[in-house]
Amino acid sequence: MKPLQEFSILSATGPFIWPLLLLSILALVFFFERAHFLHKGQIRASEFLRGIKNSLRHGHLIEALTICEEAPGPIPRIVKAILLHAREGEPTMRAAAEAAAVNEIPSLERRVATIAAVAKLAPLLGLTGTILALTRAFLNMQAQGHYASADTFSTDIASALVITAISLILSTLAHLAHHFLHSRVRSIVHDIEHTALETIQFISRELGNTAPNQDSLKEN
Repeated sequence: MKPLQEFSILSATGPFIWPLLLLSILALVFFFERAHFLHKGQIRASEFLRGIKNSLRHGHLIEALTICEEAPGPIPRIVKAILLHAREGEPTMRAAAEAAAVNEIPSLERRVATIAAVAKLAPLLGLTGTILALTRAFLNMQAQGHYASADTFSTDIASALVITAISLILSTLAHLAHHFLHSRVRSIVHDIEHTALETIQFISRELGNTAPNQDSLKEN
């Protein structure tokens, strides 16, 4: 058996370490890309909505649209779609919000499912590597017969244990990453639903017939 100081993960785990490393790199890249994207797309919805309402109260539609243009993320784009149909009634505004959300929400959820797939696939690869390593160990024992020693199969047993440990660690981290990103997506979707509903109700119930229309653009 090799001394502990000479133990190498790459040599102990065999070829199954490479797909696991590829999955870990893939999950890491997707996680940081999605975390950055979602961070840019999340705004303070209450402050944004307050600014939109103040502009609409004064009949400044172009000002409200400018706020939507300058703010990042999906929420301002959905509110903009509502504002462009402000004089067409609540059903039309709801339809415009839903159409805009259909375009925005899939971009939030993109690649998040891939990280969940990595979390499920890693243990399966680890289990396959473990079974093959144990099979190799038993075949080596069988070949040596009654004279088999611990050195004959200890490396294969170590390989099986290490590949199992690595796959479980990768799966755990991928599950945590998916949970984090999924919670961020749900938070943004909740803000989208709340802001869109508040905007539609404000225009329909508080502004009523005084809701600004496209003619308000000429006044500014």
